[in-house]
Amino acid sequence: MCTSHPTLTLDPDNTNRADGLDDRIVEATIGTLELFAVHLGNRLGLYEILNRRGPLTFDELAANGRIDARYAQEWLEQQAVAGYLSVDDPAAEAQSRRYSLPEEHRGVLADPADGAHVAPLARMLVGIANVLDEVEAAYRTGDGVAYERYGAHFRNGQGGVNRPAFENDLVDAWLPAVPGVEAALANGGRLADVGCGQGWSTVAIAKRWPTADVVGVDMDAASIADARTVNEKNNGAARFATLDGGSLDELGSFDVVTLLEALHDMAHPVDALRSIRGALQPGGVLVVADELVADDFMAPGDELERMMYGWSVSHCLPAARAEQDSAALGTVLRADTVRALATEAGFGSVDVVDVDGGFFRIYALRP
Repeated sequence: MCTSHPTLTLDPDNTNRADGLDDRIVEATIGTLELFAVHLGNRLGLYEILNRRGPLTFDELAANGRIDARYAQEWLEQQAVAGYLSVDDPAAEAQSRRYSLPEEHRGVLADPADGAHVAPLARMLVGIANVLDEVEAAYRTGDGVAYERYGAHFRNGQGGVNRPAFENDLVDAWLPAVPGVEAALANGGRLADVGCGQGWSTVAIAKRWPTADVVGVDMDAASIADARTVNEKNNGAARFATLDGGSLDELGSFDVVTLLEALHDMAHPVDALRSIRGALQPGGVLVVADELVADDFMAPGDELERMMYGWSVSHCLPAARAEQDSAALGTVLRADTVRALATEAGFGSVDVVDVDGGFFRIYALRP
């Protein structure tokens, strides 16, 4: 072993809170290390190889993946021990064991369009890990850590984990559930996708309503470059612009504006909402998707609340505070806060849309 470990007294009834917390931290460490291994598997294309060519021995995986055989052996054994991969005969000699990707794990690990594809979360965590020293410094100074500092790993992870919902639920359920949206787009209306990131949502909307004029905007130049690549690879008709949400009116007026998992990240959300309101045509609507957190702060919280606060302390809040006079919303954007921001920006109504948004709550804002 490369490190020591504590001697734990397991307490399934959690009667001893100290021991219970010890166990939770050890379990979280195991989970984090397993996510690093998932990251390696994705970056090296190992899951894809196993999906196409498995079952494979470690020598065969090494040859197909052009990686070192000893590393291939260790990674395969770790994945089998973790239960991510299957092994035909654990008792066989190491060289002859054959590993495969179980059918029920293919969507999670190897199919980027599957609704269960959460493997990109690993890339997001690696992106955060790369700048934790900067986050620590920001906590001391009160400054922030700019979004671009989290790098391509975080950007690709965020785009990848949102892709299945944006390619499917967004166009099949969320937007059609908002009165007037589908008709406007089917009749050639204009839509702006603000904070579009890598453009999966923008491209999906443009493909679903091909007569609509769809433009994606984001202030991060690297994200817009990625979005244009996504658009080209998918034969999409969307357009993209590097633009702050507060300057949307420079692109004219729109029937529909979408703001998908972006409002809580904005340093100046009221300015952005005010600009969007000004760019909406009469009868237009802003569709917001943001985190499905609880209505009120409660402690302890459920797993979703714990995850959202985890993103907030390590990424969303530091990234937002990189700008001057930031609203510093953080990831945990509750419904009352959305309503307050919208009211301050001049919107006349804020409705929660009656649709299953998964991790998101869907809002319809009208002037």
